[in-house]
Amino acid sequence: MVRAVGIDPGTYSMDIFGFDDETGKIIVDESIPRVKITENPEIVLEILRKVKEEHGIDIIVGPSGYGVPTKRASELDDHDIRYATFITYRDYERRLRIVGLRRLMKLLKEAPDLNVWFCPGVVHLPTVPEHRKVNKIDMGTADKVFSVVAAVRDFYEEGIPLDRLDFVLVEIGFAYNAVIGVKGGVIVDGIGGTYASIGYLGMGALDAELAYALANSIDDFSKNILFQGGAAYIAGIDPFKTSIEEFVKKAIEGDEKARIAYEAFIEGILKDIARILVSVDNPRAVVLSGRFVRVKEFKEDLEDRLNKFLKRFNINCEIRYIRRRGKVCKEAAEGAAVIANGIAGGIYKEIIHHMKLLEARGHIFDHIYLPEDIVNKIKNTFTNVPI
Repeated sequence: MVRAVGIDPGTYSMDIFGFDDETGKIIVDESIPRVKITENPEIVLEILRKVKEEHGIDIIVGPSGYGVPTKRASELDDHDIRYATFITYRDYERRLRIVGLRRLMKLLKEAPDLNVWFCPGVVHLPTVPEHRKVNKIDMGTADKVFSVVAAVRDFYEEGIPLDRLDFVLVEIGFAYNAVIGVKGGVIVDGIGGTYASIGYLGMGALDAELAYALANSIDDFSKNILFQGGAAYIAGIDPFKTSIEEFVKKAIEGDEKARIAYEAFIEGILKDIARILVSVDNPRAVVLSGRFVRVKEFKEDLEDRLNKFLKRFNINCEIRYIRRRGKVCKEAAEGAAVIANGIAGGIYKEIIHHMKLLEARGHIFDHIYLPEDIVNKIKNTFTNVPI
C-alpha cells in the first residue's frame, strides 16, 4: 500500500492531490490560489501535515518548476532550486509568483517529516534525443511531464502495452499552452509554454527580432513580460477579472478583439501539434488537458477543428481527455501523485521505470550552443539570486 501525493504549481492555482493505491481512496484534493502561495508558501506544508496526520503520506512529488533530475528534496542544493525557478535579482525583489514557488521548494527541502521528491522537465529526460534539445530550455516544465504521466496511466489501465503507446499531449492552461510527444511510451519531444504559440496570458515563442527590440528598449527585462501578450491581452481584457468562459463567449459572439485573440490562440494550438508530428508521426491519440478543455464551447470547437486538421494529414486517431479522479485538482496534480506512487514502488512503478523518469540528468542551461563566455554569463546571472 502506498499513499502518494502530487503537487501541481500552476499559474492560477496550486493543486494538491493524493490517493491510497490499495483502496483507491482520495486523501487530498485541494486547490489554492497562487497569489496566496506567493504571500505564504507555508500554507502548503500545513495542508500536507494535516493530510499526513489524518490519512498518512508515504511520499510526495513536489512542484518542481522547470525541473531537476529526479531526487529527494533533502538532496537538492540551492543551485538546483535556482535553476528550477530561475529569475533575476530584480524579479526576486518584485516578488513574482515564481518567488513563492522557489521559497516553497526550499521549505519542502527543509521538512524532514515529509518525504518529498522533485522531478524533471522534458529537457532533462534521456528519452529526448540531444538534437531536439539544441538551444532549448522550456521543452515542457515538470508539471507538463506530470500531465503526460496522467495520460499514460489512463492508457496503461486500459491494458495498452507501454512500448506501443504513441500519442500527443496538448495542455491548454491559464498562462501557456504546451505540446508533448510520446512514442513507445516515453517522452521524445516537447514544445513548452514559452516556446509554443500564444497562450492565454503569455505571448509564447518570441520572434527573435521582437526579443532584440525588447532587450534594447527595456532596461530591466522582467519575466513578467513572458506572462503578457497572449490571447487575453489581444482581446483587451483583464485575465484575472474576466473568466476564460467569458473570453470564449465574447469571441464566439463576435467581439472583434476577442475573435482575433481566439483565432490566434486556437490556430496556434494546431500549428504546435503539426510541429510535434515530425517526432510522433502516427499517434494513437491526441490527448487534451488543462483549464481550457473544461469550457464546453471551446472544447467542442477545438475538437471539430482538430478532427478536420488531422484528416488533412490522413492521420486517423482519437481525440480524448485525461480522466480526472478528483473533483478540484487539475490533471497535472494527479500525474504528480502517480509519479510519487511509482517512485515508492506502488502500482504505477512500471510506468515510471519505463518512462526513465529516474534517469533524468543535467540542468536547463546544458544545451545552449553559444560562445562559452555568453553561456557562462547566463549561468552566473541566475546562480547568485537569493532563495
